[in-house]
Amino acid sequence: MRAVADMPIETARSVTTLFADIDDTLTTDGRLPAAAYAALEALSEAGVSVAPITGRPAGWCDMIARMWPVAGVVGENGAFYFSYHASDRRMRRVFATPDQQRAENRLRLERVRARILAEVPGAAISADQHYREADLAIDFCEDVPPLGAGEVDRIKRIFEEEGAVAKVSSIHVNGWFGSYDKLTMTRRFAIDVLGLDIDGAKDRIVFVGDSPNDAPMFSFFPNACGVANVLKFLGRIDAEPAYVASAEGGQGFVEVAERILAARSGRAAA
Repeated sequence: MRAVADMPIETARSVTTLFADIDDTLTTDGRLPAAAYAALEALSEAGVSVAPITGRPAGWCDMIARMWPVAGVVGENGAFYFSYHASDRRMRRVFATPDQQRAENRLRLERVRARILAEVPGAAISADQHYREADLAIDFCEDVPPLGAGEVDRIKRIFEEEGAVAKVSSIHVNGWFGSYDKLTMTRRFAIDVLGLDIDGAKDRIVFVGDSPNDAPMFSFFPNACGVANVLKFLGRIDAEPAYVASAEGGQGFVEVAERILAARSGRAAA
């Protein structure tokens, strides 16, 4: 990984689209700093299409799509995208699986839920679970005393033993039934909403993230960036970003945004 400051000016200047995780990427210690939100707004005003790509639930994503300066949001690790059209006051909601299949999958996840709570002391159902459409989120450090790596790995294995997909974020283990992930729904969102083929445009797209569930995005986008806390997952992440910020969380995101904005305005030094 190279420093974000070493991203070539030509690369930063060519960026037309920025995707970013939320927890511990846009946020710091669970809060969204004003500087990170301002960076989202500055990018949007500069003509860069921005979209959060997150594990957070549908309930949160509805609000984000409506109120943040973004083109839309991919939520629950790729279960859906939401995009709000302000001019006609219409929310576009597209899911990876149909309603009936999601309902059946939620019943299957109840068995997984029971196993995890019985077999991993200290694990808890995420406080945002009530607002989810497609997955089960297990909290290992957000609102509970932090669990060790062994317990987190055990949670992931239980999901997989039950036939579910499982991804580890900086705060949750998320599990679901289905073949989608952050990248597959980002591809669909980009085509539908941005009119963008990410396979052909990936050199002009930056993804910013921080944890193992971002690995599909880190692997696909050649100019992906990690905030500094991604370094905590070295050896436990399937793919690393090309660049890493010097700061963690929201300030690390601001560092990436400022590199892009400076290059687009001609202020960046080589």
